[in-house]
Order: sequence, then structure tokens, then C-alpha cells
Amino acid sequence: MIGATLAILVTVIILILFFVDSKINTGPPPTVVMVDLYETNRTDAEIIADQKRDQAELERRKAESRAKFQEIQNQLGME
Repeated sequence: MIGATLAILVTVIILILFFVDSKINTGPPPTVVMVDLYETNRTDAEIIADQKRDQAELERRKAESRAKFQEIQNQLGME
């Protein structure tokens, strides 16, 4: 009788540990969000100028990336 009780108790404890362990560290990791803070009294002209500057920077980065890939493609002879 004692042996059967201990066998059932050990089995239940193992099952409980599996259920508890499956709930630990299952959420997504925290993410970092970068935010630019602007003054609230900016004019529309300043906003448009900032957008144009940001767009020009984005286009410059894309052009650099495109040039790098083109250079690698030329080195590998994949024209």
C-alpha cells in the first residue's frame, strides 16, 4: 500500500512540474521602441522639411545598399 501511494505521488509530482515548467518563459521578449521627440509648436514647413530630409536619408541608404549588392554581383560574375 505504501509503495503504490509513493508511486502515484511521484507520478503526480512529475506531471505537476511539467505543467508548471511549460508556463515559464513562454512570453515574447521585451521590445525596444525608438521615439523621436519633437516640439509641439513646430510649423508645417518644419515638419515637411524634416520629412524631406528623412526621405533623402532613406534613399541614400537604399542607394548605398544597392551599390554594395551590385558590387558583390559583379565580383561573382552574376550579371
